[in-house]
This record gives sequence, C-alpha cells and structure tokens, in this order.
Amino acid sequence: MLSVTVFFPLVAALVLAIPRLGDTVARWWWVAASLVEVILVVRLWSGYRTPAPGGLAYEQRVAWMPGVNSSYHVGLDGLSLPLVAMTSVVFLACSVYALRDADRPRSRAALFLGLETVCLGVFAAADLLVFFVFFDLSIVGMYFVIAGWGHGERQRSALRFFLYTFLGSLALLAGFIGLYLAASPHTFDIVALVKQNPLAGHGTLGAVVLGAILLGLAVKTPTVPFHTWLPPAHTDAPTIGSAVLAGVLLKLGAYGFVRIAMPMLPSAWRAWAWVVIVVGIVSVLVGALVALAQGNLKRMIAYTSVNHMGYVVLAVGAAGVLASNTAQARAVAVSGAVTQMVSHGLITAALFLLAGLFLERTGSYEISEYGGLATRAPRTTALFAVAAFASLGLPGLSGFIAEFQIFTGGIGAAPVTAIALLGILVISAALLWTLQRLFTGELRGRARAFTDVRAHEGIAIGLLLVLSLGIGVAPRPVLDVIEPAAHAVIGLVDR
Repeated sequence: MLSVTVFFPLVAALVLAIPRLGDTVARWWWVAASLVEVILVVRLWSGYRTPAPGGLAYEQRVAWMPGVNSSYHVGLDGLSLPLVAMTSVVFLACSVYALRDADRPRSRAALFLGLETVCLGVFAAADLLVFFVFFDLSIVGMYFVIAGWGHGERQRSALRFFLYTFLGSLALLAGFIGLYLAASPHTFDIVALVKQNPLAGHGTLGAVVLGAILLGLAVKTPTVPFHTWLPPAHTDAPTIGSAVLAGVLLKLGAYGFVRIAMPMLPSAWRAWAWVVIVVGIVSVLVGALVALAQGNLKRMIAYTSVNHMGYVVLAVGAAGVLASNTAQARAVAVSGAVTQMVSHGLITAALFLLAGLFLERTGSYEISEYGGLATRAPRTTALFAVAAFASLGLPGLSGFIAEFQIFTGGIGAAPVTAIALLGILVISAALLWTLQRLFTGELRGRARAFTDVRAHEGIAIGLLLVLSLGIGVAPRPVLDVIEPAAHAVIGLVDR
C-alpha cells in the first residue's frame, strides 16, 4: 500500500506522455491524480497503528544493492506520516490552483507529479541510499520547475538553487558513507543503524560524520548562513513552484534531523546540541528581521520561512540537552518541531499562492505599489488575513499549536531558547505591516487593476487554510500520531 501511494503520482505522470493528449485533459488529469493520492494517504492514515519503538508501519523491504547491504526499504511512523499527508494536500492545492494556467500544462503536470513521488519517497525511506536518491531527485525536479516556468532571473536563480543544494547533498552522502563504514555489519538500513548506534564512543569521528550530515540538511532546510539561495529561488519561481518549495522541499532537510541525525548519532547530537540551538535562534531572529525590511512580497514570505524553520532547528537542538527531569519537555519540543513542519507547509504554501495573484494580476510583487485592496478584493483580503494570522501563531490555527509546543519544550529543556520569542514579535510586525500596506487605506497604484480571487484559486488556498484551522482547533488526531514517535526519538537520544 505504501509503495502504491509513493509511486502512483509517477505512474500518473507517465500517462501524460500519451501523444495528442489535450491541455485541458492534462490539467484535469493532474487534479484527479492528486485527489486520488490524497485518498490513498487518508487510507494509510485510517489504517495506521503506532508501531513499537524503533519499528515502522506499512513496512516493505526488497533487495536492491545487496553488495553494500542496501535495499528498497520503506515504512512510516509518527514522524513521517503527517508529512506524507501534508505533501499530498499541498500538491493537490497546486494542481487546482493551476487549472487555468496555459503555460505548457502537460509538461508541468508531469513534472509536478514526478516531484510529488520523490518527495513522498524521502519521507517513506527507511534506507539511507533510498533516502539520498529521492532527496537528490527533488533537487533536479525543482531546478526544472524554476528554470522552465519561472520569471525574472529564473535561470540564474535555478542554477544557484541547484549548486547550493547539490553541494549540500554531497556532504550528506559523505556522512551516510561514514555511518555505513562504522556499522558492523556494514549497512545503509536506517532501522539497523539506529539499533546499532555505530559511532557510540567515537567522539571525534562521530562529530565529523554529524557535521557532514548537518551541513547537507542545513542547506536544504535552510538555516542561517546557508539560506541565501532561498529568496531568489522563491522570487523567480512560478507560484506553484514556490508553494511546493516552501511547503514540502524545505521539510526534506528538517525531517532528516529527526529521522537520521538525532537517532543515529545520539552522543554527537548531545555534544553539539548547543551549537544547533544557537543556529536555530540566529535563524529565527535573522529571518524575522530581514522579513520586516522587505519591500517585495515574495521575498518577505521567503524570509518568514527562514524564521519558521529556525523554530524547528531550535526545537531539535533543545531535544539534545540532557538535564534532570527534562525528558518530557524535550519530547514536547520534538513533537512541536514535526507539527511546525506540517503547519508551515500548509500556511506558507497558502501565502505563496496568494502572492502569486499579485504577479498574475498586475505584474508586480512590490508592496509599495498597492493599497486599499480590501475594497477591491474582499475575498483575497480575507484569505490573506487568515494566512498571515496563522503564520504569526494566532491561537485557533496550527501555527499556535506548533510554536506553543516548541517553546514549552524548548524552554523547559534549555531556558535560553526564550530569546527566540522575540522572533514571534518581529515576524508579527512584518506580517501585520504587510497586511496593512496592501489592503487598508485608499485604493491606489496597481490595486486598481487587481481582480479578486477566482473560484479555483480560492478552493486551493482555502483547502490549506481550513486544514490549518482544523489542526489549530482540534490537534489531537495529529498529535496522537506524532507524540509516541517523539518520545521514541528522545529515548534514542538518551542512550
């Protein structure tokens, strides 16, 4: 069932290779395939039973490269299932949003369906080589999205994105090889490596391997100072490309922290936890302050991603700080990190879809060129307000649930993490100031030519925001899946 779920979008993409398939059919085929994918994920969720610590649900293993003891090994637990669900929803929203886009719809649909498979493959992978193959293919897919359907300096931004993230993935591969060589017997299997803890007692070597893995993951997340590829990539990417890049691809790096770095290298993680915390705090503050200074709407949203992913890094760093009676707090921090990945995926994808309306309607992302849109586009105003309040962590929306867990657990384990609370204040100022400049006051500038959100656009954006509201009001179904896995991760870190 899991393999069917992972590879179904790729099969749907291959169908689009049929000659003479019309553009309208291709658009609706993408929507239909994405909807089927969501149904498959709902089936996975409804049949999910929490596995034993260290185990996986829906596990499947097939021999692949026996010479290096690597297999096609997939499975899900509470760390990965919510991200698989979020991924399927974001891609569905993008397919609906693009229903009226006439720019090579068949090729675009095939590319995004293939990209969906590789993203799902990262979250489902239980073998380091399988993880790496899907991880690297996501870089290739997004490169073609930006270079082929972007605007502005799209070629330069796509190349910069590719070089940064590909070099990061090479460091990640070096770390994986280090784990393989340290294991006895040698293996790339994630479950086996977690049980072995192969670098326990190898302080320097463990730190080097962890450093390589963290470098590869930090570039993809991205954290300061490896974030400089992100704003131009977002600015020049197509609207749905930005939604997938922020909503899904950034989570591939953050997910690696809790799936690979923490459980496989627990002693090195504990030793370097404070470094991770500092990087997280700096990312939170820098992302918020630079977002506040932006005059370009898309770049502002891009820097909010640096801020929000900084919360994830902060939380996983706090999970490695050993102190008396803090295991519960650290587990809450890990649960908050995973919830934040899901929440950020939904909210920021919605914000980028909303930002796309501005370029498509009037040809500009410059905030100063708009004003008074509340009277001209009331539906757009309402959707943007909900997305902005969700992003700043208003109670009743998913951002609050995630950030509350992160700071409750983080401060309980490492009180210095309270410094990052300033990031919430600054990012709130950035979002509210943007909301004020765009939508309040007299109608002026490019706002006069702006047309309100259309039905298919509203459905796509509304789907993401309704799910954010659902998690914010009733988080229990999501937390019941995440929390047992978070406690299991803390048990592994404490070995």
